[in-house]
Amino acid sequence: MEKLLEEFSLGLFFWQTILFVGLLILLKKYAWEPILSAVNEREEGIKNALSAAENAKKEMENLQADNQKLLKEARAEREAMLKEARELKNKMIDDAKGEAKQEAAKLITMAQAAIETEKKAAISDLKSQVADLSISIAEKVLGEELSSNAKQEKLVESMLDDAGLN
Repeated sequence: MEKLLEEFSLGLFFWQTILFVGLLILLKKYAWEPILSAVNEREEGIKNALSAAENAKKEMENLQADNQKLLKEARAEREAMLKEARELKNKMIDDAKGEAKQEAAKLITMAQAAIETEKKAAISDLKSQVADLSISIAEKVLGEELSSNAKQEKLVESMLDDAGLN
């Protein structure tokens, strides 16, 4: 250090100081301002990017909330449609059962009426056949009884006696 103090030159110090100050002025004018503006621009860009990222995050959260809401609404609508379809199916089944019961009741009533008609026709036919058979038997019996004159007179007298009694 002593050696430095011994070799110290005031003129050299003066020119070095002037050059250093000049260098500082040149650096301030041409280097510091562009460097500082670049740093400031970079800082602003980072702030803007962080802000945009935060906004995008909020927007994504909003979109997710909207998607969840839409999904819930779609599920509720699907459930309502399924419930309505089930109710419609049950109503159609009940209506079909009611119509089938009515149709069955009509068919039973018609069958009973047809059976009753057939029964009356059979009874009438049976009566007719019995009457024909009775007449045929009566003709044969009367034919034998009326074959002689004595039998005919006896029959006429007995009918007159019966007619007189009534």
